Amino acid sequence: MDNRSNKILTDILICIENIDNYIGENKIFSEYDTNYLLQDAVERNLITIGEAVNQLLRQAPEIAISDARKIVDTRNKLTHGYDEIENVQIWSIIIKYLPILKQEAERLILK
Repeated sequence: MDNRSNKILTDILICIENIDNYIGENKIFSEYDTNYLLQDAVERNLITIGEAVNQLLRQAPEIAISDARKIVDTRNKLTHGYDEIENVQIWSIIIKYLPILKQEAERLILK
């Protein structure tokens, strides 16, 4: 894997780590749902993840990321259709899909 792809994957991991740090170990939805500053921070990192995956798809389409297109679509919705996304959808991404993306990015970097 080339240096640019590794950089992109590292950026994804940093954003996931940021989100994990922001929401804490307890992962309580009501705390997220009522904290606008936290929502902004999480959404900003999700936008960055989506853009990073988009660049990775263009640069190295052979790299397999589960739901890559959905990740990019989420980025686009957050950026352009921000009023279409609800906190419960973001929470689902945090709980269900970020752990998978984290494992994949770590595995790909180690190759």
